[in-house]
Amino acid sequence: MKTSERPKHSKILILDFGSQYTQVIARRIRECQVYSEIIRFDTPAAEIVAMQPKGLILSGGPASVYDKGAPQVNPGIFSLGIPILGICYGLMLMAHQLDGRVVFTGRREYGAGVLHMAERSELFDGLGNQLDVWNSHGDEVTALPKGFRVVGTTEGCDFAAVEDPQRKLYGLQFHPEVAHTPRGKEILQNFVYRICHCAMNWTMGSFIEEACARVRNQVGDDKVVLGLSGGVDSSVTAALLHKAIGDQLTCIFVNNGLLRAREEEIVQRVFGENFHIKLKYVDASERFMSRLRGVADPEEKRKIIGNEFIRVFEDAVVDLAKTDDGSLVSVHKFRFLAQGTLYPDVIESVSIEGNPAQVIKTHHNVGGLPEKMHFELVEPVRQLFKDEVRQAGVQLGFPKEIVYRQPFPGPGLAVRILGEVTPERLAILREADTIVQSEMEAADWYYKVWQSFAVLLPVQSVGVMGDQRTYENTIALRIVESQDGMTADWVRIPYELLARISNRICNEVKGVNRVVFDISSKPPSTIEWE
Repeated sequence: MKTSERPKHSKILILDFGSQYTQVIARRIRECQVYSEIIRFDTPAAEIVAMQPKGLILSGGPASVYDKGAPQVNPGIFSLGIPILGICYGLMLMAHQLDGRVVFTGRREYGAGVLHMAERSELFDGLGNQLDVWNSHGDEVTALPKGFRVVGTTEGCDFAAVEDPQRKLYGLQFHPEVAHTPRGKEILQNFVYRICHCAMNWTMGSFIEEACARVRNQVGDDKVVLGLSGGVDSSVTAALLHKAIGDQLTCIFVNNGLLRAREEEIVQRVFGENFHIKLKYVDASERFMSRLRGVADPEEKRKIIGNEFIRVFEDAVVDLAKTDDGSLVSVHKFRFLAQGTLYPDVIESVSIEGNPAQVIKTHHNVGGLPEKMHFELVEPVRQLFKDEVRQAGVQLGFPKEIVYRQPFPGPGLAVRILGEVTPERLAILREADTIVQSEMEAADWYYKVWQSFAVLLPVQSVGVMGDQRTYENTIALRIVESQDGMTADWVRIPYELLARISNRICNEVKGVNRVVFDISSKPPSTIEWE
């Protein structure tokens, strides 16, 4: 079947006003087996029509609608006849632009609340008269636009759920997308199925088929190189590309000196021997370490690693293009660089002028790229969440050990060493991290959590070993659970397991005399420390 002949998916577009939960909204819609896509908040109405969505969702955001320079939606979208759901800022913006009234009331409503239904609504069909919800707002709608009515209230908000069913406009002051609104997914299902009349026709199988078609259309007969780390993202990207273009793909595995223990052996064995994908190994550890010498700032570390990563690739591609006698042939056939960039990478790396989201940190796959590259990018899984990538891996035939491997940051152990990266500090962290992984696996906890790893802190403290005073380093344990990396909570693992990990690190890792446990969630913290 030609691409143009493929059945079109039902599609929900999400206009992003800068909420850190925008990606979570997209994930919840996809859980309904309906394709969702995030677009800029100021996308013109004509472009939206051309994308043929079944519905629109206006996300939350950090701004106040009445502030100077606050992001505004193209007003033409309200006249398109496409169902619209405004969430938090999205609701207030809808009210503001349609001649309602939004003010700061001084009654900030944050955290758990109870929604009491005032009217029947398709949006809440089958959900009863009372719902637990999660609020996060300081502004409030105090007067509705013409045609709207109240369908739900909370103790702190008289306009917690509103609608204009004639124009198919709906608004929620709370956040249905977060886990703290237990039946929020059902609210979104009602919007997607009952109001937008979407079909459940987006599956991982259809994604793989269409991603392969997109790659073939983009690449043509040219060659593609991929940085293979051995992690889930790059592994699934490699398999998907190999399925699409076969031997046009060459994977380059770069040892940047910042890898986990025995990583270079595992990657070469799994992909070279088991999957028969073209693989070139490059040991560039000395290059990376020399560039990182004396660097302590986390953003600078990420950018250095990203830039050096590309330079190593450029050198490796030149080597690939050489004939046996050393002359270059068709080097320009290697036009494309593939990356396993995911949706959460993109949302946390927002830096486009005019985008209302606040930059949290750049990611190796996104913000660390040099301005002048010799490659065009191929990013076949850019719009997938981590759990969706795992689903794709299962579909592509990967074993559990690869598909459900815990995420590992692109800059490697460099962002788990706070401060300067040195060979000595790397050795300490690598040994401690190996103990964490082995004990988590032995206790059958490794696959139950999102991530479990060690962080080397720039903190030394007094200890005692064998009646001798010590003044050594501190290791922090980070063990979190998450669905998609956008939010996370620390895991209440058994004390006995914590004790074993701590005792082994202090006894076996020379240079460490203290282990601490990180009990912060995301937000307000991020999962990685840098």
